[in-house]
Amino acid sequence: MTLRFYDSAAQEVRDFVPLVPGQATVYYCGATVQGSPHVGHVRSAIVFDQLTRWLQYRGFETLVVRNVTDIDDKILAKSEASFAPEFVPEGTYRPREQWFALAYRYEQEFEDAYETLGVQRPTYEPRATGHMTEMHELILRLIERGHAYPAQDDSGDVYFDVRSWPEYGALTHQSIDDMQAATDADPRGKRDPRDFALWKGHKAGEPETASWPSPWGRGRPGWHLECSAMATKYLGPRFDIHGGGLDLRFPHHENELAQSTAAGDGFANFWMHNGMVTYEGEKMSKSIGNVISPAEMLAVASPRVVRYYLGQAHYRSVLDYRPTSLQEAAAAVERVDGFIAKASVKTEGVAPGQVPEAFGLAMDDDLNVPQALAVLHETVRRGNTALAEGDVDVVAEALGEVLAMTEVLGLDAAGGGAGAADDGEQRLAFDALAALVADQLEARAAARASKDWSTADSIRARLSTAGIAVEDSADGATWSLAQPQITTTGMGA
Repeated sequence: MTLRFYDSAAQEVRDFVPLVPGQATVYYCGATVQGSPHVGHVRSAIVFDQLTRWLQYRGFETLVVRNVTDIDDKILAKSEASFAPEFVPEGTYRPREQWFALAYRYEQEFEDAYETLGVQRPTYEPRATGHMTEMHELILRLIERGHAYPAQDDSGDVYFDVRSWPEYGALTHQSIDDMQAATDADPRGKRDPRDFALWKGHKAGEPETASWPSPWGRGRPGWHLECSAMATKYLGPRFDIHGGGLDLRFPHHENELAQSTAAGDGFANFWMHNGMVTYEGEKMSKSIGNVISPAEMLAVASPRVVRYYLGQAHYRSVLDYRPTSLQEAAAAVERVDGFIAKASVKTEGVAPGQVPEAFGLAMDDDLNVPQALAVLHETVRRGNTALAEGDVDVVAEALGEVLAMTEVLGLDAAGGGAGAADDGEQRLAFDALAALVADQLEARAAARASKDWSTADSIRARLSTAGIAVEDSADGATWSLAQPQITTTGMGA
């Protein structure tokens, strides 16, 4: 067994050799909590959840960190804008929602979305505001090494000197002269327009609560600095994998890599980036009106269907949304669920087994989820054939493999959310349902045997209304949970 992942820095697929045998350390960028989660945030979380689950299945002890950026220019701007006249009706009193309250409110929305879609909680989920000491220490190290400097304009800003670090541009393979100027601070105090802010001095008009004391005066950290400080605090100066969306490669991840390595840290051994989500081939944009949010998807499809859709493409590819996307995902999930339900009736006490070899080879090969899903559906077809032939041993084998694959893909976890029943309670509920349905099917079989077609049809209709699909075969009737219909009303269809 050899795991291989595409390293964005090396621009090639490499063997995954952990720094510590048997352990895998992963940092991936979480949310800047300036607003509700969008579909790109959730796709990235699902991708790295799939990665974590597969590492765990392969026997690695995982240490996973996903940060929360809870102080940022965008958060302050959003807090200020929410009290502009167009947001507050004339004559209405609305107390100011402080920036930290706004950030916390949106952070909870992210957590709810992650939990609903079966994304495992990371080992640590640090907030930027809780790590000022580590950030100050990192800046001081950079200044001492000659790679950072305080601005000479009394602004209190501190910048990374990109010209001082010959490796700047190593992640995205750009030369400094081809890069755009950094727009994260006023350029008047910079030696080079591309120098980026490590620390931003407090400005008149900004909330006092959005600044912290530092050797350079009150202020707040630059966005890029936050991740470097948090990653190394929890994972050490060198760790296995750094991940995030493709849109973060530049400037965010490029700047993280530069400031961390310039300070003397080895930083990430692998850089993994997931592709973007588009709408019928076009970039999603609020101005165009083609943005689909996770909340909109969850309003019309089950969490398992949404997770299947967002996790079905290869993580490095673009995931294109179309008005029929959720219907197609729902049909795929229904096929899997239908087999699990029918096979569970024919077998007893089947637990998740080992994934098929072909599934494992696919996942080992740069997390090839599309190929792994093909194995899942082929196993479902094999199991359904065995059901039709009455081969209970093959049915049980296929069921164990299907349960193992859905567990690895997190499809069994989606739909939980806060207060969800544990696995034991869910099994008890299913067993109770199975017993009730079995009684109904026995009554229907008796009605059919006596040619009481009206009663038989009535029982089938009642079960259908309750969401139970009945199929007749030479071996008798089987049942499954029917997938609810998906509507695209209000989703750009």
